[in-house]
Amino acid sequence: MLAILPGRSFPLGATVFPKGVNFSLYSRGSTRVELLLFNSADDAKPAEVIPLDPHKNHTFHYWHVFVPGLKAGQIYAYRVDGPYKPEKGLRFDPTKVLLDPYGKAVVFPRHYDRKAACQPGDNTPYALKNVVVDTSTYDWNGDYPLHRPFARSVIYEMHLAGFTRHPNSGVTEEKRGTFAGLIEKIPYLVELGITAVELLPVYAFDPLDAPPGLSNYWGYSPISFFALHPFYSSRKDPQGVMDEFRDMVKMLHRAGIEVILDVVYNHTTENGAEGPTLSFRGLANDVYYMLDPKDRSRYVNYTGTGNTLNTNHPVVRRMILDSLRYWVSEMHVDGFRFDLASILSRDEHGNPVPNPPVLLDIENDPYLAGTKLIAEAWDAAGLYQVGNFVGDRWREWNGKFRDDIRRWVRGDIGSIYAFPNRMLASPDLYGHEEKEPDQSINFITCHDGFTLNDLVTYEQKHNEANGEGNRDGHNENLSCNHGVEGPSKDPEIEALRERQIKNFFAYALLALGAPMIQMGDEVRRTQRGNNNAYCQDNELSWFDWSLVEKHADLLRFVRELIRFRLHFASDPEDDFKSLSQILQEARITLHGTHLNQPDWSPHSHSLAMTVSNGGGKRFIHMIFNAYHDPLTFELPALANGGRWRRVLDTSQPSPDDLIPPFRAPRVHSTHYRAEGRSVVVLVADLEEN
Repeated sequence: MLAILPGRSFPLGATVFPKGVNFSLYSRGSTRVELLLFNSADDAKPAEVIPLDPHKNHTFHYWHVFVPGLKAGQIYAYRVDGPYKPEKGLRFDPTKVLLDPYGKAVVFPRHYDRKAACQPGDNTPYALKNVVVDTSTYDWNGDYPLHRPFARSVIYEMHLAGFTRHPNSGVTEEKRGTFAGLIEKIPYLVELGITAVELLPVYAFDPLDAPPGLSNYWGYSPISFFALHPFYSSRKDPQGVMDEFRDMVKMLHRAGIEVILDVVYNHTTENGAEGPTLSFRGLANDVYYMLDPKDRSRYVNYTGTGNTLNTNHPVVRRMILDSLRYWVSEMHVDGFRFDLASILSRDEHGNPVPNPPVLLDIENDPYLAGTKLIAEAWDAAGLYQVGNFVGDRWREWNGKFRDDIRRWVRGDIGSIYAFPNRMLASPDLYGHEEKEPDQSINFITCHDGFTLNDLVTYEQKHNEANGEGNRDGHNENLSCNHGVEGPSKDPEIEALRERQIKNFFAYALLALGAPMIQMGDEVRRTQRGNNNAYCQDNELSWFDWSLVEKHADLLRFVRELIRFRLHFASDPEDDFKSLSQILQEARITLHGTHLNQPDWSPHSHSLAMTVSNGGGKRFIHMIFNAYHDPLTFELPALANGGRWRRVLDTSQPSPDDLIPPFRAPRVHSTHYRAEGRSVVVLVADLEEN
């Protein structure tokens, strides 16, 4: 038996000190706690079992102990006993090995078995375990978060592993699908021109939380809010996993690219009543989860995954804050996108509250003052808060932008009404609160749903590979296949699909707001009509690098469009102005095919817009023709006999579809013929004005 000391209740987790390690665990209602020490993740039994004395090692709801001589690298876990009374929300089970909620590293045994954590009996040989790590040894070489303004950002949503896992990625086999693999592809991201990567969850998750025979690919099934997913590292030691992630962050920062993490603080992989007991359920089930007040053996399910974190309970709230602080202070991340963020505005009974403590804590925390905060402002139970999410700093995924632009491009009747608002940063949603235009995160596609290629190729989802009878995933995708369901060899259909993809990119990157594009859309990545590929860890979901050459023209178009947005179409003077200020100061005039005569009838599918900033330094004229036939638009005259230059016309073949302003051809007519289903951008010839 190791000699132990009482230890202390703070800090939570396993903390390395010069003479040993302090362990602290929150477990309200428990009657007995054992600290388990292992020599290997695969051990069938712990090498040491340290019973914690309920008098010496227990303060309030905290169990703690100091073990002299222990160092970083020690594998550990807990067993916790207490009343098993599901009807009262208590689910203590002393036969289950439990993770430390504050553990900084997680290891999987070779024979990890999720089912063993669901069934009665000891699961030690098959259980997840933590590893003590020392976070203070890494040399950041002067690195720090970049704090780039949202107004100067173009976000690239990507799956960390899927970006380099394909055999044709050019990444060495041992680094495919890892943080190190992404480092090798930084030149591609730099050339593309994006300013931030938004990584799908990289916190440790359970790959077995998926249909039989498949694996959880997206990672929206967290088992820890402090530990990295160990399979995303080419290094096998837990300290190496952390260092490899930090290497990636440091190298991205050196390339001018921010790192935003997609985080899931709304549920865990323990699922519903029949789910596994891995950590929170066996420590303080009635604290960590929202329970049905009429039957506390049942979990409230606002997430669609079986359980909902009780995010506004003081203990859970502190855990979320501590987690965010850790990723900013120790891992140097630049921001977070909060999955199903509306859940964080619900109280313990599930009721939305006007001033939810956890959201206000996050917004006002000094550690997070310069950190990007992005909300997916809805949940799976119908709480939709786009346009009125709580707080002053939060940006929002604008689901209305996605849907209304899709309707417009598809040519839906009545889509003209919402279209100009979406292009002008949705003032109908955000203008009343003096928000910045980048309050709106504008996107057409994301991980959840069709890829951009599939949006113009399929009208029905094709999720049969998920093993759920094609019942999963959204049924209404606002997509159009342009005459054939799936791939087509018809050159006219293929040309139209390519044009519509370019149109979608134009809308996302020309609109006021902060744009986000999805990994691989720039080279027409396809999931063959699967709009819910969360369990497809295979070539269906991975970035196919052969597409870079196959669709080089589209890739060039997207690169030039990003450069146009960042270096010409936006004005640094507007970065910190509110949306209403910009709209008041800018001169924005709407037109139809005739100047100053927009057509607002429900069957209208075209609009033109002339925009100049408040100082009159630049003029841009945009023509949006979502009609299937060509239309001729009257052009506004420029002062002093100036001419317009045609920068963008999505109907033109590459490379004439987008030409940098300084060498774009002049337009010598007073009218411009916009082909059917096209976007045109003209800029004033600066040499003549």
